[in-house]
Formats: sequence, structure tokens, C-alpha cells
Amino acid sequence: MKKLLLGLALVGAQLVFAQKVAGVKVENGQKKEQQAAISKEKVSLYNDNFLKFVDALQASDRATIDGLLSEKVKEIVTDTVLKKVKDGIDPTKKLEILKAGYYKTMDGTNHPSIRYKYAGESSSKEAITAVFEDDGKILGVLPAK
Repeated sequence: MKKLLLGLALVGAQLVFAQKVAGVKVENGQKKEQQAAISKEKVSLYNDNFLKFVDALQASDRATIDGLLSEKVKEIVTDTVLKKVKDGIDPTKKLEILKAGYYKTMDGTNHPSIRYKYAGESSSKEAITAVFEDDGKILGVLPAK
């Protein structure tokens, strides 16, 4: 019986000392990246390019559209894709900027973006998002519909 108690005491002592944690500190706590605001000049450039894109889209001017699109997406943008985007934007309503910020793409890169709403509408349910490269070229348009 003494051997059993002695064995349990040794095992218990090892467990107690094994649970002791010393000197733990969290080095990289949860960080929230704060993006710098997009400058008014950049927002103006992006807005002008997007409005030119919408006008060219309504006129079916493929040459102007290709000039405004980023090199990264020119190859994958077909007439079918442009038709879907054209159908998702109401040409009779005026667009106004709802919010300018950054859009995180699937590869983890942040790109400048502008969310538009139709003038006179209080809800942002039918918001259109345009994603840009830093030089103002359009990477993508997410229509409301």
C-alpha cells in the first residue's frame, strides 16, 4: 500500500509541475489593419473613369471600354460579361458616391473601390461597387442586380 501511495505521489507531483506555465506572452495580438483613406484626387480620378466606363458601356463602345479596363481583366472580359454589367446598371438614374474604401480580392490584395447608389434612394441595397487599380484602371464592377 505504501508503494502505491508513493507511486501516486510521484506521478501527482510530476503532473502538478508539468502544468506550470512560465513567461507566456502574446506577441502578435489581433491587429485590425487601418487603411489610409483614399485621397479626394484619387476618388475623383476613379469616379471619372467609372462614369466614362458606364457611358461607353451604354453606347457599346468596346474600344473605350478596353482603354479603361485593367490589363489583368481585359482577356477575361467578354461581350457576355459586359452585357450582364450593362443590364445591372440603370442608365436612366444618376449615380452618386456612397462610400470610398478598399476591396480585398481573393489573393488578399487590397484595391481601392467606390460604392455607388442611385441618386434619390435612401437605401444602399442596390449599390454598385467598382474596384480599381492604383492608376485608375477598372479591375471589376459588381452591379446591383
